[in-house]
Amino acid sequence: MPWFPVKKIRKQIKLLLLLVLLTCAAWLTYVHLSLVRQGRALRQRLGYGRDGEKLSGVTEGRGVRTALSTQRAEDSSESHEEEQPEGRDPNMRFPVGAGKPPPLNLTHHVPPWWEEYKGQVNLHVFEDWCGGAVGHLRRNLHFPLFPHTRTTVKKLAVSPKWKNYGLRIFGFIHPARDGDVQFSVASDDNSEFWLSPNESPASAQLVAFVGKTGSEWTAPGEFTKFSSQVSKPKRLMASRRYYFELLHKQDDRGSDHVEVGWRAFLPGLKFEVIGSAHISLYTDESSLKMDHVAHVPQSPASHVGGHLPQEEPRADMLRPDPRDTFFLTPRVEPSNLENVLEPCAYAPTYVVKDFPIARYQGLQFVYLSFVYPNDHTRLTHMETENKCFYRESPLYLERFGFYKYMKMDREEGEEDEEEEVQRRAFLFLNPDDFLDDEDEGELLDSLEPTEASPRQSGRRFPSPVAPNTPPGTMPTPPAPPSTRDLPTPRRSRALSWAARAARPLPLFLGRALRPRAAAEQPPPKVYVTRVRPGLRAPPRDLAPLSPRGPPWPPFPGVFLRPRPLPRVQLRAPPRPPRSRGRRTGGSQATELRPSARAQATQGSQEGQLHMLGLTAPTADLNLSEAQPVTSFLSLSQVSRPQLPGQDEDEEEEEADEDGAQGEEDSEEAAGPPRGRWREDAIDWQRTFSVGAMDFELLRSDWNDLRCNVSGNLQLPEAEAVDVVAQYMERLNARHAGRYALLRIVNVEKRRDSARGSRFLLELELQERGGGRLRLSEYVFLRLPGAHAGDGDRDGESPEPAPATSTRPDGRPELCRPLRLAWRQDVMVHFIVPVKNQARWVAQFLADMAALHTRTGDSRFSVILVDFESEDMDVERALRTARLPRYQYLRRTGNFERSAGLQAGVDAVEDASSIVFLCDLHIHFPPNILDGIRKHCVEGKLAFAPVVMRLGCGSSPGDPHGYWEVNGFGLFGIYKSDFDRVGGMNTEEFRDQWGGEDWELLDRVLQAGLEVERLRLRNFYHHYHSKRGMWGTRSRKGSRTEGP
Repeated sequence: MPWFPVKKIRKQIKLLLLLVLLTCAAWLTYVHLSLVRQGRALRQRLGYGRDGEKLSGVTEGRGVRTALSTQRAEDSSESHEEEQPEGRDPNMRFPVGAGKPPPLNLTHHVPPWWEEYKGQVNLHVFEDWCGGAVGHLRRNLHFPLFPHTRTTVKKLAVSPKWKNYGLRIFGFIHPARDGDVQFSVASDDNSEFWLSPNESPASAQLVAFVGKTGSEWTAPGEFTKFSSQVSKPKRLMASRRYYFELLHKQDDRGSDHVEVGWRAFLPGLKFEVIGSAHISLYTDESSLKMDHVAHVPQSPASHVGGHLPQEEPRADMLRPDPRDTFFLTPRVEPSNLENVLEPCAYAPTYVVKDFPIARYQGLQFVYLSFVYPNDHTRLTHMETENKCFYRESPLYLERFGFYKYMKMDREEGEEDEEEEVQRRAFLFLNPDDFLDDEDEGELLDSLEPTEASPRQSGRRFPSPVAPNTPPGTMPTPPAPPSTRDLPTPRRSRALSWAARAARPLPLFLGRALRPRAAAEQPPPKVYVTRVRPGLRAPPRDLAPLSPRGPPWPPFPGVFLRPRPLPRVQLRAPPRPPRSRGRRTGGSQATELRPSARAQATQGSQEGQLHMLGLTAPTADLNLSEAQPVTSFLSLSQVSRPQLPGQDEDEEEEEADEDGAQGEEDSEEAAGPPRGRWREDAIDWQRTFSVGAMDFELLRSDWNDLRCNVSGNLQLPEAEAVDVVAQYMERLNARHAGRYALLRIVNVEKRRDSARGSRFLLELELQERGGGRLRLSEYVFLRLPGAHAGDGDRDGESPEPAPATSTRPDGRPELCRPLRLAWRQDVMVHFIVPVKNQARWVAQFLADMAALHTRTGDSRFSVILVDFESEDMDVERALRTARLPRYQYLRRTGNFERSAGLQAGVDAVEDASSIVFLCDLHIHFPPNILDGIRKHCVEGKLAFAPVVMRLGCGSSPGDPHGYWEVNGFGLFGIYKSDFDRVGGMNTEEFRDQWGGEDWELLDRVLQAGLEVERLRLRNFYHHYHSKRGMWGTRSRKGSRTEGP
């Protein structure tokens, strides 16, 4: 064993430890200096900030990934950004099932920098975009490459005094000296400040921000309102420059501003706005056009390669549907389907060929098609603000909701008649039953006790008193001979009710009174309100609302709603009135006891509505405490529910009741003071019955221009299945069972009640011994004995004899409509006129290239008609775009949409191709080409799809908006048909646009063509700014690079 000096080591142990410490210190010093040269430095795990506060979780280093549990927000105002590793974008977008963010197209190479760049930084403006959060700015379609305006700013404090915009400020920061620096950002509304540890945009890290939801804001210069505003200390060197990026989003409220301050990391120092002496441009953009975007930096703060976090889509239309990709399935050869059905002439009766149509009245002759299965084009997520689909008055829904569709369950023993009346959601009243505003202050006449009619018994009311009624039965005020012309008693803000013709209901709401034996029932007394002579003319009489009588005349806008009823006092000459709680009417006077107020209110909320019917004109309501008259009347102003337990003898003046009534009056006196009510009781055990409601049955196939959130009309399943079954039966009979039906993908029906219905069948079939195929054909369900008319007889194909149906049951039979077959290989030309729309042209070309890549369809062409655009080279953009075919047409002068579209159509040589008059701001679904071809048939059909117009701040991933039911600017038609109707009207619509689509629609319909009108899934019109369009100039002389 070799000799080892253990004893000497023990004696010199202290010197050895000192040597180890010195070695470690030297190594750490070397590492620190090496990192400083790379723009980084070592940090202590714990540091101290201003005023000695402790800073926890301070980390540095590019690519550092610490656990989320080690990072905590400093207070409740901070976002979860502080819990994420520094340098990671809080709005990082992950695809479904991905464990890491997608690769980003970040900028690693910095363009050359020159000394003259100092003193200003780059500023990009994104106008007319709603929302107050930076996340809203990132959802902008053109962010970050295509801003509305490119300019510069001389300090990091900007306030344009505008609304609904977003800013992106980027460049370099030049520190004045070496040392640790803290940054802070203040803004209204949200903002983010990103800083790179070097000059590369790809290394930018989020260091400070104001809010994440759009509701956070600060006052100008308020740098310490949120803890997230202040960054951790950053080691900067004066000899280097550091890339930064400032994002700001402003909504339509508040004083817009954004500023960035900095200070040395020393106690007691205040933040100062970063001025022009310490900033410089990223690059000079003054000589670049708007389509030059290669120089625009892409950083983790403003990348374009991600997607929104995958969550449950708010719109049903975003869910996958077989229609979206069915066009990729190989189609059954048309030759195999020629002889499946017998041919028949097709000439629908709704075609208005040669029919004179007034200007812009073609909208009234466009009909909608029915669709099966549900394509979820109904904007259900927008019905919180717009409930027009339900065909109810908005005011009614706001007051009552949908309670009229529910039947509240009742306890056993309650009358069926009461349940029938409850289902009535509102009353049709007579406008003459209301007092004028000037009469609301008039007092009532006294109430006179009167003997009731001896014919009254139980719950029955006396019949109307005829002129020859024997005296003494019921006194009435002077009146004309006819009881229908009797004057109605005067009252304050109440309704007058006419006599009922058949089995009237009790006057007050609630349970009806129990009948008593005739021997025990003394003649009851009622109180009658006398009207002052000459105050008001008698109103019209109301017909009784009962199963046996006709309905009352409608009074639009008048409904009932439950509301507490003010108490009234009734006066009667024979004796002083009751202290409180008396209401009279009909043949009984009922009393509302305070102990049952909650129950009465509850009963009214349960919808126990009773129609009030008086058998004599002298019996009426009397409400001395009246509410102001509005369109809506309180339910309790008309009546109050009858309380259970009350008997008919409550109004009888018997000696044995006087004591009980006095006890009741004392109970009321001890109750709550006058005018105050107890809280309403809530019946948590209330249940109800409801039937299945299909509101689609209430819709018709006329072009509804009123409701812009309803989707396509829904075809009943039984009808669709029946038509498909007939076709499959004929198909298998023709090909000996060669094809098997896998599923029904799409069925579209256009109804003609006189001759039959046209169907477009799209079925997924399984070929025997082969693969899956797509069947997409038009069929006609001809009604028995229907004639096709003369409109289609041009000598080409004679109509078969319109014999009766060969089906034994006499039902309609399918046939193949002549000359109604669509072509799958026809060329489609997208024609778009443009002028100074650089960012939208670039987006449109990118979408068209993506459509070609995804579908593999090369049978389409893009024709751009350029009106001397100055913000980009449109022809160069077309050449560089990956399109199968394109044409560039240049025109001079002002922008003219009609002239541009006509020029594009004239450039198409093939008359048997489809021209699609298009807009520039459109987002196309993948099946747009297939949809245009299916619904365009030469000489028969033109296609006008309904586009969804997105709202401000909305995107295709989160669509909020409405269907453009009035617009026909997106129009597909064969060129031969377009030339036959005369093309665009370039004479009347020369210097303006708007209405040229309706004028074209009029002529298309007069030419005998059908216009197919369908809402297409995922077919959007982007929200865009109107500022700077078509070469307009702002009042200020600032340079606007693009729209």
